[in-house]
Amino acid sequence: MDKKTNLPHLNFKIEAESKETRARAGLLETSHGIIETPVFMPVGTLGSVKSMSPEELSDCGTQIILGNTYHLYLRPGCDVISLFSGLHKFMNWKKPVLTDSGGFQVFSLAKLSKMAENGVTFQSHIDGSSHLLTPEKAVEIQICLNSDIMMCLDNCIAYPASRDETQKALEITARWAKRCKNTWKEKIENIGKTNRLFGIVQGGMFKDLRKISIDDITEIGFSGYAIGGLSVGEPKDIMLEIADFSLSKLPDAKPKYIMGVGTPEDLIELVGLGADMFDCVMPTRNARNGQIFTKHGKMNIYNSRFRTDTNPIEPGCTCYTCRNYSRAYLRHLFMSKELLSYRLNTIHNVHYYVNLIRKARNAICKGEFEAFRKDFYSEQDIKDKR
Repeated sequence: MDKKTNLPHLNFKIEAESKETRARAGLLETSHGIIETPVFMPVGTLGSVKSMSPEELSDCGTQIILGNTYHLYLRPGCDVISLFSGLHKFMNWKKPVLTDSGGFQVFSLAKLSKMAENGVTFQSHIDGSSHLLTPEKAVEIQICLNSDIMMCLDNCIAYPASRDETQKALEITARWAKRCKNTWKEKIENIGKTNRLFGIVQGGMFKDLRKISIDDITEIGFSGYAIGGLSVGEPKDIMLEIADFSLSKLPDAKPKYIMGVGTPEDLIELVGLGADMFDCVMPTRNARNGQIFTKHGKMNIYNSRFRTDTNPIEPGCTCYTCRNYSRAYLRHLFMSKELLSYRLNTIHNVHYYVNLIRKARNAICKGEFEAFRKDFYSEQDIKDKR
């Protein structure tokens, strides 16, 4: 039992740990299945990972997907999703779902937004209608979505940000987190659901402010902890430095989630620093732009050298795309702007990301993570900067 809530906490068990790094392999229990960590979550913002069906996601080895509170609240709306008792049945996805709070989208997509202590007033990017997103409402929407893991509403800030702006943001994030926790506890107790709530750490690129935010959020007590405000334009070395510091200060008994990061090499480094969960739009967005990820590095499929290439994207890859199609055909589809291009490229990229983290997990379990990490860089021909 969680002593802070008197409710069952999200069961999380560490199975193996690296002796040379902080990498760890765990089991995260949810009402829709057990997740093996570390894990990569494809982004399904609108209840759909763009161009892929839920069945194709499962075939790629996907364990959990991410949905977005802001987008799903605006369209199709809770009145529609509640007819299906949540997002799982609505989109025919039988595995776990994590939903983010919508805070980032309010600040990045809304036509106009105004933050106050009560919450954020914003105009929809779809039709300009006015809405108020409070911490309480963010939790209520996510309960309607019936996501296995919900996120607190936080105050997102841009990079660079002043120390004063950053401190104000983390302070309101902590106050909102308390309100989210209170609403979550009340609703969960009343309806008997097993949705769990994660807190989000802010603090920008200031280590002392990150520590204050960590202390604030862990004192409130959540089923897991996310690190927000990274990969928002800061140099890569600063991102890794802040992630390293923050991950080391979070409770080891709870899952640690790095939000919105990043490249394959980012993920490998962050696994080594102790991160358990990741999401990023990169595999899907880059696929639609013709960039494909492989164990040897990035491939721009529109390059003219692939015009007559009869090989699959990655020989030996078991994904649907590599089993059935050549580079020449994929280039032809992309250059012709055929919709099938986006689907086949995305299937490969999601498969690559999901299975890269699965391979990292297997290496941790075997006590071979550092060797795996070195092999990864050797194959990618990327200089190891650490």
